[in-house]
Amino acid sequence: MKKITTELKEHFIAIYETVRDEIASWLQIARDAWPLLLLLGMGLGGALWFAKPAPPDHVYLAASDPGGEFYAMGKQYVEFFREQGVTLELVPSHGGKQNFDFLKNKQDPVQAAFVQSGIVPVDETAGLLSLGSINYQPLWFFYRGTDDQEAEEKIGKFLSRKISIGPEGSSTRIQALRILALNGFQPTPNMLALSHDEAIAALRRGDIDGMFIVHGINSRRIQDLLHDTKLRLASFIRAQAYARQMDYISVLEVPMGGFDLARNFPPRDTQLLTTTASLLVDSELHPAIQMLFLQAATAINGRGDYFARIKEFPAYRDATVPESPVAMRYHKSGPPFLMHYLPFWIAEFIDRLAVLILPLVAFAYPILSKIPGYRLNRLRARLAKSYGELKFLEADIVNHYKSEAHEEYRQRLGDLELNVVATRIPLSLTEYYFGLRTHIDYVRDKLMQSRKAVSEAAKS
Repeated sequence: MKKITTELKEHFIAIYETVRDEIASWLQIARDAWPLLLLLGMGLGGALWFAKPAPPDHVYLAASDPGGEFYAMGKQYVEFFREQGVTLELVPSHGGKQNFDFLKNKQDPVQAAFVQSGIVPVDETAGLLSLGSINYQPLWFFYRGTDDQEAEEKIGKFLSRKISIGPEGSSTRIQALRILALNGFQPTPNMLALSHDEAIAALRRGDIDGMFIVHGINSRRIQDLLHDTKLRLASFIRAQAYARQMDYISVLEVPMGGFDLARNFPPRDTQLLTTTASLLVDSELHPAIQMLFLQAATAINGRGDYFARIKEFPAYRDATVPESPVAMRYHKSGPPFLMHYLPFWIAEFIDRLAVLILPLVAFAYPILSKIPGYRLNRLRARLAKSYGELKFLEADIVNHYKSEAHEEYRQRLGDLELNVVATRIPLSLTEYYFGLRTHIDYVRDKLMQSRKAVSEAAKS
């Protein structure tokens, strides 16, 4: 037992002495090479300053009302984000205009939003970026009654009846009013501000004769309307003219029977006006989260639908809002290499780590590699300075020795020797170290000889 206790004590002593010597060694290095270490600290501090912070784990997305198309689409985005370890929370709204308002308000937590093209004022895009369009958003006009080949051309006849042009602030209302204005019509009391669900119910009851709605083809509401055999769909026979008047509008072609061959619906080739929905984000949204949105859009909206080809979206179609640099890289090169093979958080962590590793390799390594040589040069300079002091002290003793200054000479030699002894010298400078110690002893002998010579001269 005593032997084990003794061995443990010896190990602890060895560990203590090793740690103590290492600490002393690093402190000595810090004293000798502090300018290089300061430069290194400044460089790494700059890298940390400009390094990307970790992405947030909770993001807010403005969608639409819970029964709307964007809300249903947003749920798919929520699931995609959940699989990547990020919480995406949907914020209900009354439509694209309110989504835009949420995004513009810097006090609001919303950092991303679905917004239809054509409703964003060009002079209010500061602080916003576009990740691209994600799907087509046709403007549909459904009406009751007999089929009318010229329903759109004679749209004025519906204005004498009740029609819904969408709720206040909705993209449907904005687009419908623009269409009517191009035809020279002004808002009238017959143009009702019904919600989409209210308008569909009123149209089926016969309380109104027509309704505008801006929704994608996969919208539950649009599918319900297309399958209602009592309703008709207007064809915008002057679609190309509208597209020339509004640069964010394009034309979609639906062939006769394109929606339902069995009942031959629509009964003739039909043209629809369409805008696109864009995914807009706050310009300060973390690039990694922007990349995650783009990946979600590719997985969800890139599948294609009745109007869109596979992989047609996401794509930058509406130039009203500047394209995000992240989206530019993504549309050109796809997601970063690591995101093909690693989970989002791991790939993103490695990406941020590279911001620190690269400066360390490119900046820190050369500095660290210079520290040994820098320290040797500093120690050589220190020894050379001691040699210089010793030389002048020797000359003073040999040529100007005074008995009353003997104690001062001895003290100066002692201080010089203590300073040399206190310096931790590497093996490569051992020769200089012991050479200086020998020369100090040599001058000390000179001092004693001078004292003896003066004493003998005084006796004689």
